[in-house]
Amino acid sequence: MFARLTLGLIFFMAGRWKVFQLGPLEHARKYFLPFSDTFLPVWSLWTVGVTIPFIELLAGALVIIGLRTREALVSLGGVLAIVTFGHLLKEPLFQFHTHVIPRLALLLFIFMLPREEDRFSIDYLLARRKAGNAEGS
Repeated sequence: MFARLTLGLIFFMAGRWKVFQLGPLEHARKYFLPFSDTFLPVWSLWTVGVTIPFIELLAGALVIIGLRTREALVSLGGVLAIVTFGHLLKEPLFQFHTHVIPRLALLLFIFMLPREEDRFSIDYLLARRKAGNAEGS
């Protein structure tokens, strides 16, 4: 639960800041448009740059409450892969130990844990309820 809460908060708070303070368009402009001098089409930079804040916000919230956790983790893993690709595109020897690696380690740790062991999640409660309904049938 603590690992799930920590990772969820990291992404949720980043997404909240990007959506409600910085703004998705400014996020794309500031962090993605600098890659317009690469082979990446500008439309893809806008699309991904505007979308990522919402993915972080929504998937982070889902991880915090433990609902559809695996799907949320896959989404956040995709965000980490995109961030990694972008950093490597501009700086092939980028140091990932401060940003990407801790998040990825937490994500993989949570992903490998059996979902049925996370008793403080909505996924657990739903699975328990479903099992109870199946027994009653």
